[in-house]
This record gives sequence, C-alpha cells and structure tokens, in this order.
Amino acid sequence: MEEHLDKIHIRDLKVMGIVGIKPDERTTPQEILVNATLWADTRPAAASDDIADAANYRTITKALIAHIEGGEPMLVERLVQELVDVVLATEPRVRSVEMTVEKPTALRHARSVGITIHRSRVHPL
Repeated sequence: MEEHLDKIHIRDLKVMGIVGIKPDERTTPQEILVNATLWADTRPAAASDDIADAANYRTITKALIAHIEGGEPMLVERLVQELVDVVLATEPRVRSVEMTVEKPTALRHARSVGITIHRSRVHPL
C-alpha cells in the first residue's frame, strides 16, 4: 500500500548569497530565489494540533537561509543539491523534496534562470 503524503510549499524565499563563476559573483552577494515542495504526512499534526508532530517549515526555512548566507558554491546545481540535503537532514518527517533555485539577475534578457531537482529520502530495506 502506498503511503499518503501531503505537500508543504515554501514559495519565493529570497536570500542574498554568493553563487556563480564570474569574478563579481564570487565577491558580491546576489539575490537567490528558492521554491520548494516538501512531501510529508501531515495527519499526525492535524490530529494533535501540536507543532511537535509537524514538519516544522520555520526551522527548515531558517536552515536554508543560513546555508545560503554561509556558503559560496560556484554552481546553482551544487547549491540546489545542498539545500535539498539541508531539508532532509533538518526534518526527518520530510520524505521527498522538489526544489527550484533561481538567480534572477543571471541573464540580461530573462526574468530568471534556475534549476529544479526532486530527491527522496533513501530508506533501508
């Protein structure tokens, strides 16, 4: 039987950080935009109405911000994988993550450029 999972959305999280390969990108923080969908079973929290039973999206968001502000990856590919790893390490209730990381100022004629990945927690057999 397939387990029931719900979606938790974090939308348009804007954080200043270092990411990129050009010399100015290595020294000047730029806006990084993060969108994430987290799959978790929210039924225990709904039943108890207790934050202890919930996937705490505030804790997750604080961890994402700290990682972006403290890191200096060269590639968006690296940053998005690191951020998914942060989510999975921070909140054991999250079973799967789809995340998009964008650099709004990366391309002159585009609103944004970004990468989306989807990763699931590996469960031992």
